[in-house]
Amino acid sequence: MRSSSPSTVERARPLLGTVVALRVAGDRARAEAAIEAAFAAIAGVQRCMSFHDPDSDLSRLNQSAAHAPQTVCPRLWRVLQASLALANESAGRFDPSVGWQLVQWRQLPAPGDSDSVDPEADWRDVELGRDHRVRYRKPLWLDLGGIAKGFAVDRAVAVLRAAGMRHGIVNAGGDLRVFGETPETIRVRDPAAPARSQPLLHVSNGAVATSGGYFSARDGHTALVDPLRRVSLGNQVSATVCAPRAIWADALTKVVLADADAARPLLRRFRAQAAIVDGDGMGVLQ
Repeated sequence: MRSSSPSTVERARPLLGTVVALRVAGDRARAEAAIEAAFAAIAGVQRCMSFHDPDSDLSRLNQSAAHAPQTVCPRLWRVLQASLALANESAGRFDPSVGWQLVQWRQLPAPGDSDSVDPEADWRDVELGRDHRVRYRKPLWLDLGGIAKGFAVDRAVAVLRAAGMRHGIVNAGGDLRVFGETPETIRVRDPAAPARSQPLLHVSNGAVATSGGYFSARDGHTALVDPLRRVSLGNQVSATVCAPRAIWADALTKVVLADADAARPLLRRFRAQAAIVDGDGMGVLQ
């Protein structure tokens, strides 16, 4: 992507399994350097938390944490803390231990040298100890695809702000955050016709994330799991959440899709709002 004006710089790169686009306003030389640093921060999250990369910290956990505690990087530690806290507060409607189910549905590749997973294991079997050490009480496969992208977006925004950027947007395939007072128009896809989108809201100094199964449907399953019922969430509905931080917007979309009524108190707690789009149109949760 090229600069659209002397004070605006835009760049995009393939990261996090999607295309990550950054746009900032500021001095060109400083903006270029800030964007490079932001991409480096996102790439660091990917290296640490990728389910697909056999050398990531997450893959090492999935291979070894059921046998002995594993020390993880501070970034993964923070995401695990957030994941388990939300799993607890949502009564398991957000559950990062759904990796086994997604492998069964061929939404994720099977880790080649991992032991067999206990299908009954869940988030309660992940133990966070001292000094960033993690242990699994039962063999399981964590997948952080429902929250790590939002965390990466927040990290990138922090880097851009620290570099003196006044306004910008970080968009990781629909999980995005806007900083600065200039509002951005956010559009959402129609699950019945994903090539078509419609404007939903204007955002400044906030984050928005959308989850829908319309691009991941395979053999009757999508990459979205209802952890309590162990079923795939459909591909004809999407949930969009607006929150102050992208990590919570990203994760809360899964709770909204799993149980919209149960999501209401969590949305209030995180100062968030949600919209559900399905065959009946759009409904807003507050």
